[in-house]
Amino acid sequence: MIQPELTKKISSEKRKPKNPIKFQVQLNEEQKEAKAVILNNTITLLTGKAGSGKTLLACQIALDALFNREVEKIIITRPVVTAKEEIGFLPGNIKDKLDPFVAPIFDNLYRLYSKEKIDKIVQDGELEIIPVAFMRGRNFTNCYAILDEAQNITDQQLELIIGRLCNGSKMLICGDTSQIDLKNRKDSGLFFFNKAIANSVEGVASIDLKTNHRHPILEPILDIYKQLRD
Repeated sequence: MIQPELTKKISSEKRKPKNPIKFQVQLNEEQKEAKAVILNNTITLLTGKAGSGKTLLACQIALDALFNREVEKIIITRPVVTAKEEIGFLPGNIKDKLDPFVAPIFDNLYRLYSKEKIDKIVQDGELEIIPVAFMRGRNFTNCYAILDEAQNITDQQLELIIGRLCNGSKMLICGDTSQIDLKNRKDSGLFFFNKAIANSVEGVASIDLKTNHRHPILEPILDIYKQLRD
């Protein structure tokens, strides 16, 4: 008699695709090199200016791992912080309230793969969105965790999220210190993590993407903003 654990293993192996996953958007050389580093580390800080493809790369890596059955789940979290504009009370349940904040994530997921497939893995519970406020007590086991817009969380929040990581899991922390929307920029946990932890602990890496994937006019404009702020 085949044991339940063995049956589960055989079933999982049958579902694993034989060929590489075909994504609708291909990575450029910079992103491919970044992916190689990310795959060799447990936690990676992924930084870069607006339009550098941080979130798209993170989503591609997580989907690739899920579709190849290297992980059981994708977990995505993103701070509920607006771009310094008060929008008042949002009606509806938790999903309704989070939808505007996680829309950029789904924009990238739908760019990478068919909407039907992405919606199905959400429905099947293989992709979960967790608000930062609900992190305490959660365990991230056998999953790929993505923390997006990490520049808008504090040291304490970042420590809390990283503390969820369990066996068989990896984490991608995406952010850009030039896009901090916190009232006090110094409260951003990204500064401390990048300076004190990234590249200082074995298994933790830091990558800064340079290539602009949006309109070419953005690069000189963003450089001027950075010079004025520095």
